[in-house]
Amino acid sequence: MTLIQEKVRQAVGLLKEFGMDCWITFTRESQINGDPTLVFLSPADVTWHSAFIICSDGRTRAIVGLYDQKTIEETGAYNRVVGFVTGIREPFLEYMRELDPDRIAVNYSKGSEICDGLTHGMFLTLQELLAEVGMADRLVPAEKIVSALRERKTAGEIGHIKAAIRETESIFAQVARFIKPGKSEKEIAAFMRHEVEVKKLQPAWGESTCPAVFSGPETAGAHYSPTERKVERGHVLNMDFGVKVNGYCSDLQRTFYVLGEGETEPPAEVRKGFETIVLAVRSAKKAMKPGVLGFDVDAVARMIIVGAGYAEFPHALGHQVGRFPHDGTALLGPKWEKYAQKPFLRLEEGMVFTIEPRLTVPGRGIATIEEMVVVTKNGAEWLSTPQKEILLVG
Repeated sequence: MTLIQEKVRQAVGLLKEFGMDCWITFTRESQINGDPTLVFLSPADVTWHSAFIICSDGRTRAIVGLYDQKTIEETGAYNRVVGFVTGIREPFLEYMRELDPDRIAVNYSKGSEICDGLTHGMFLTLQELLAEVGMADRLVPAEKIVSALRERKTAGEIGHIKAAIRETESIFAQVARFIKPGKSEKEIAAFMRHEVEVKKLQPAWGESTCPAVFSGPETAGAHYSPTERKVERGHVLNMDFGVKVNGYCSDLQRTFYVLGEGETEPPAEVRKGFETIVLAVRSAKKAMKPGVLGFDVDAVARMIIVGAGYAEFPHALGHQVGRFPHDGTALLGPKWEKYAQKPFLRLEEGMVFTIEPRLTVPGRGIATIEEMVVVTKNGAEWLSTPQKEILLVG
């Protein structure tokens, strides 16, 4: 079974679970401004107004422009694919009259960007079309359906994520031998990008910050391009990096210590900082299982960091990963305004999360680890190989 067949079948089950009659993904010129859910419904971009309609009784139909019809048919995911020439109105309204659903879920959301793929213009177009058959007032947000479809990973999706993680860990192992005092952040990043090219992979996010490399104290700390700053002895160096395999991402961070003259191991303050991070990551994973709220997991790690005498990290503990490095609605985060309702959602089996606390070791740099885990029936399992010891640079 292909990924699209898996996800369309999964969507039928989700409609039943959430008591929804019909779900429509409505989009056009998707390469320019497409719905992020389309990747689960179509193997390619669509050009003209297109409707992917899935019903709780198992009926599945795609109504697309004529030249997109064959591509969608070949997925084998739909009972019928209709290709139009002059416009979508007639075939779309004919089918909606046949369905006559009580509620029609569509992809808009105030709180989750992954569920908000229906543009305002397309929403107005859909309303106008449905008004002709007396259904304009039946539109409801599809947030629960779209979230669950992205978040509950199939075995195939987990396999792709694991492959991306293995490639990322391999490149981290290679760059560990490349890092030397005097190398610049830009040189280190260039080495890693070269390895990505050699392996014919794609970076998980934009090349300007993938990888991100931060050496020593007083760096930007996150979401910033590598600079000409040189690696120095006695400094902590951390990197944020991921690749994409078969459309699925990894997102990992690793921390290094550059040994000073005569040193054979990190000084006490560096070791304490790193071990605090390891404890926070391990404890957060232990707290994860289906039904737990995201902010409760975040609080476990945050309490350990603050309890050890460090400032609390200024971001969520972890986000979901999938087709994008930041993917999914539920979040391991604090009850902050910017996260809206995401930290109040419950963990579900099949969700893939990062766990990434951080702290500052004064005068040395930032210590952080980012691991990836999957929520299982009774807890959570590592997807990445957890970093237990700080990586030493001689």
